[in-house]
Amino acid sequence: MAIIDRLAGASRIGLGLAAVGRPGYINLGRAADLPVERTVEALRARACELLDQAYAAGVRYFDVARSYGRAEEFLAQWLQARPDIDDVVVGSKWGYTYTAGWRVEAETHEVKDHRVATFDRQYGETRALLGDRLDLYQIHSVTPDSPALRDATLHRRLADLAEQGVVVGLSTSGPAQAEVIRSALGVRVDGQPLFRSVQATWNLLEPSAGPALAEAHDVGCLVFVKEALANGRLAVRGGVGDGVALAAALRQPWAAIVLSGAATGDQLASNLRAETLTVDPARWADLAVPGTRYWQERSQLPWT
Repeated sequence: MAIIDRLAGASRIGLGLAAVGRPGYINLGRAADLPVERTVEALRARACELLDQAYAAGVRYFDVARSYGRAEEFLAQWLQARPDIDDVVVGSKWGYTYTAGWRVEAETHEVKDHRVATFDRQYGETRALLGDRLDLYQIHSVTPDSPALRDATLHRRLADLAEQGVVVGLSTSGPAQAEVIRSALGVRVDGQPLFRSVQATWNLLEPSAGPALAEAHDVGCLVFVKEALANGRLAVRGGVGDGVALAAALRQPWAAIVLSGAATGDQLASNLRAETLTVDPARWADLAVPGTRYWQERSQLPWT
């Protein structure tokens, strides 16, 4: 896959901008991570600082989404200000619409919709910001009830996008991630597999998607790991620490890129040190909890 070739020799840690693209998110410890005044300008500056630091450290994969507030905009502006940078891979996602209006306290922060009309609208919005820098476009947070797994019209739209050179994929969430991944692997258009990348939650608390991700890797899908720190639960006091948690994900033979969701320069530097650690994930196997419990607890994390 061309993306794999482009990432050869780069850090296997990618930087996601979910935590700095909008003022509210569900990571623990967030109150201390961001400026007191979370203005657009303040978070744009923070995002650019993190992108500069990550790029200097060898990170070449950057992850955004339509629902991450202004994350696509921040990344696009960073790229435009650095025209000599032509060796990064940019991935974005569609399927959630950001609805918080740049507020931390909002009744609803994002609305999920995987219909064709939403793809058409959000793809246009993404292209308007990222132009030809878009390399990977994923359906955001697919669950078993999503029409994205069955909608032939949507599949044709996505296949047409793939013919233009954009890698088409999906991200997953919830206790049925493995079911979704296996269903996605069976989706074909004109006899060819449609989805060529998968982004899923895998961490020491919730490793259940591992076997399905291995299957995806074995048939040529690019596998991204998100939430390796369990939204901060593995990094806070009493957890294993960010380095161990990220190193455990990096040790998975099917993982191409493990995402950092750092909100500060110190966090990013600490996350990147995971690549130097030797960790045996089996040592931490007893941390795993039932998937239903994990996702229930995650759903109760506050937006701060």
